[in-house]
Amino acid sequence: MSRLSIEILALLVSCLTCGVFAQQICQITQNLNDVPRAVHSDLYRGQQNFTLSMLQAINKATPNENVFFSPYSTYHALLLAYFGSRGQTEVELTKALSLEWAKNKNHVMRGYTLERSSRISRSKNSPLQFSAADRIFFDKEEEPTECVQQIFHQELAKLDFQNKSEECRVEINNWISNVTKHEITDMLKMGEVDAQTKLVLANAAYFKGQWSNKFDPKDTKKDIFYTSESKQSFVDMMHKRGTYNLALDENLGAYVLEMPYVTSNDNEKESDMSMIIILPPFHNLDGVLAKLTPDTLDDALKEGMAREVDVSLPKFAFEQNLELVPVLRDIGINSLFEEDCDLGEFFTNRLRFGDAKHVAKINVDEEGSTASAATVLFSFRSARPLEPTKFECNHPFLFLIYDYNAKAILFTGIYRDPMTQK
Repeated sequence: MSRLSIEILALLVSCLTCGVFAQQICQITQNLNDVPRAVHSDLYRGQQNFTLSMLQAINKATPNENVFFSPYSTYHALLLAYFGSRGQTEVELTKALSLEWAKNKNHVMRGYTLERSSRISRSKNSPLQFSAADRIFFDKEEEPTECVQQIFHQELAKLDFQNKSEECRVEINNWISNVTKHEITDMLKMGEVDAQTKLVLANAAYFKGQWSNKFDPKDTKKDIFYTSESKQSFVDMMHKRGTYNLALDENLGAYVLEMPYVTSNDNEKESDMSMIIILPPFHNLDGVLAKLTPDTLDDALKEGMAREVDVSLPKFAFEQNLELVPVLRDIGINSLFEEDCDLGEFFTNRLRFGDAKHVAKINVDEEGSTASAATVLFSFRSARPLEPTKFECNHPFLFLIYDYNAKAILFTGIYRDPMTQK
């Protein structure tokens, strides 16, 4: 059984400077039913923009490494900061999170509320496991505004950072561990939470799914993976012949394969979540990333046609720890980590972020979840190919865990080098 688990959190340190509480956040609960339900899709259109900007920033920072993270998790942690922000901090978060479509925070809150309720109902009713949770851990000396207590009562957790910082660290780690089904057990290391910590914003997410068309372990064998022209290594390569949606996307200049997850073990009905595998030509991964936008991704998914395909996909598992501050600065989020950070919608004292971390783990095997790189031996223009198309994952590729219902990218990564797996 394959599984993905991910978490992001950000530590905030008090600057002990009084701020003035603004009233906009108080209006979030007013006339919420008057806001169009279309904001749900608007919110996740913004999430796709954020995802691709973050992917490009991480790829630039780690150009020769495997990449894996959850933009869904990062986006939701930053949404919490957005709801508490004012001034320049709000301006930067609005742009980075692609929230310019919204009239105000009340507008964005509608999408957030709809998404929160949908993820709760999905976790209860579907055998496909996807769960996520947000939490605002705050020091007992920092009193949240009344409006914040009303709106985010499910997310608020009061701790005694000043006198019991180590106990607080353990409690936050335990919360993360519970949400991620004990996949991430020690997110915060000793000393990363201390008496100066005033606020921790966190999102944790967990996903586990089975392929609707599983690989047979008997067909897994050693094959070559080409990291570069001069670097090759052997991997455990899985093999499966099946019918998949496959496209040759001329805009991206890449092949796009959809591998759906099953929603029920009884009838093997496909769910609305899939692994999307984007396979560029061998030397053009960066070129494809540069062309990848929400629009080009939508177009590529629409072009897919059901084909009989021989898929060859490496088994892999690795963990990635990201220092998020330089990545977030690269996409335009700066004041969140500066003295002029303004989170006055949440607390009367002025607070700023001291650090931001992200930990992600992925495990891919014959049972479910992951991506592949490919070589196509003949044109996809034929409506009825005479033999299966070969989709061989033997060089670097991009993969996404995609929720068609929300049009949200839950997890994404780049698989480049089997030798750097952890």
